Amino acid sequence: MCGIVGAIAQRDIAEILIEGLKRLEYRGYDSAGLAVISDDKIARLRRVGKVAELQKAMADEPIDGKIGIAHTRWATHGEPNEKNAHPHFSNDEIAVVHNGIIENYEPLREELKSQGYTFSTDTDTEVMAHLIERERKSSDSLLQAVLKATHLLEGAYGTVVMERSQPEKLVVARSGSPLVLGKGIGEMFIASDQLALLAVTRQFMFLEEGEVAEVSRRDVTILSPDGDIVEREFEESTIQHDAGDKGQFRHFMMKEIFEQPTSINNTLEGRLNNNSVITESFGNRAPELLAKAESVQIIACGTSFHAAMVAKYWIESMVSIPCNVEIASEYRYRKTVVVPNSLFISISQSGETADTLAALRIAKQQGFMASLTICNVPGSSLVRESDMAFMTRAGTEIGVASTKAFTTQLTGLLMLATALAQSKKTLPESEITNIVSQLKRLPIDINEALSMDKRIEEMAEEFNEKEHCLFLGRGEQYPIAMEGALKLKEISYIHAEAYAAGELKHGPLALIDQDMPVVVVAPNNELIEKLKSNMEEVRARGGQLYVFADKESEIAENNGIKIIHCSASSHYIAPIIFTVPLQLLSYHVAVIRGTDVDQPRNLAKSVTVE
Repeated sequence: MCGIVGAIAQRDIAEILIEGLKRLEYRGYDSAGLAVISDDKIARLRRVGKVAELQKAMADEPIDGKIGIAHTRWATHGEPNEKNAHPHFSNDEIAVVHNGIIENYEPLREELKSQGYTFSTDTDTEVMAHLIERERKSSDSLLQAVLKATHLLEGAYGTVVMERSQPEKLVVARSGSPLVLGKGIGEMFIASDQLALLAVTRQFMFLEEGEVAEVSRRDVTILSPDGDIVEREFEESTIQHDAGDKGQFRHFMMKEIFEQPTSINNTLEGRLNNNSVITESFGNRAPELLAKAESVQIIACGTSFHAAMVAKYWIESMVSIPCNVEIASEYRYRKTVVVPNSLFISISQSGETADTLAALRIAKQQGFMASLTICNVPGSSLVRESDMAFMTRAGTEIGVASTKAFTTQLTGLLMLATALAQSKKTLPESEITNIVSQLKRLPIDINEALSMDKRIEEMAEEFNEKEHCLFLGRGEQYPIAMEGALKLKEISYIHAEAYAAGELKHGPLALIDQDMPVVVVAPNNELIEKLKSNMEEVRARGGQLYVFADKESEIAENNGIKIIHCSASSHYIAPIIFTVPLQLLSYHVAVIRGTDVDQPRNLAKSVTVE
């Protein structure tokens, strides 16, 4: 959520700032703004809505300059209006953009008011602007003023500060919210995500936790939280912004659904032998650490949490060691017990999810044997701070509702479970070979699942007038049902809930009537007969069933049951395969209902604040 772009150059940078903001639109936001130093003053434009509105305003009110900052805001403190949009000023001398939340902003606000500072917004960020302006009066430089101000802040921030009287320098600070510096030829750039800067540079340097830096056209001076000089080099990035347009598709989400065979193939590439998973794919020390692991703790949020829940089924059934899964926002705020030789795993598409990152930092103090992250973004905070990293290689995902990031996470987690089983010899070699064979076939199976698109689109018409929906699954398909429900509620705004099908009699049956569609995930596994009994409970109460089933499940389509056949060649990969039709169903329902598929209301792609 929120996006930051900054630039200092010999050329006009206003259009560079706008382009950077456009590349960050996928993160979610409700307003946008920019400020540049021009003619010895700070000129500012802000607009509610999309970056396109800001661009129109700039065409009507041109501003230019060689140093500037820009921001897309996702409202936390104060309504999404022009007054609260960034950048924020202090006495027309200091301009600030900020990602994160300042938790102690209220006492700071009252203190600053008592000292004569006037507030014109409802945001926590304006406190930062005034605080820095106050500290500047007793500091030799803006860098020192920002460093002193950060020592007074509690919470999370990634911030860029500009001073009217210093048009050749920007100052940046990071605590809990990511910032990256980009180096050009005689120019420097700043962003909250390196994707924003790929049009202007491939040379990047990441700011670490608690650091403050002064940025000029040619130099960067980094200070530790204690004020010591930090030496760090820029590094060449190979990351690709491969999602620049929708191609033949109406929405990015649909494009990304159909990219899944390629994305999964990328996840697998170079990581499988003929009959085994290459354990070193998870890190150089992975063979030693996986063999030593006696338990696993997985932490994640949202869609990644559902991937973690599937992994629990895989790990405990294949490896016979305990696997605990917990939502990161819960884990970080409760007392936990760490058993010896436990492997800590974090899962995040962005690698910057605030709660997951905080949980990792707590885990590193708790005595876990080692940490591994399953992530899609090289160079992200989780990747840099974990002992080992497995990159999913999903490519840039623009749609807020995760699709290919989820299935590549599942693919990586199945590979991890297999690598653990190899290390501990808990499965016969023939079974390992079978799993590897099914993984290699996975892109083909995903393509077959995508071929059901037209039938699912027709089925989606029946959801247009519905306001509630239940999803059912059993075993490792229960988390897939949860993911299906999340997708439907995220983009169609239909209230959807998922249950383990065996829980129907414990409450949810009270909801069943002709207006409550029930979506069932029904692969042909050892629980299929139990699931059929659960479906009959729904039919007996007048509910309409929409079943995604294996042909071998022998579920007949008749009154009250509509079936789309979806086959998986192995029960191991079935959760990944059965995810695809649920994604397609949610997409088509949302299109029919006319919602904003790629940027659903109130949601952000990367949740970098609590």
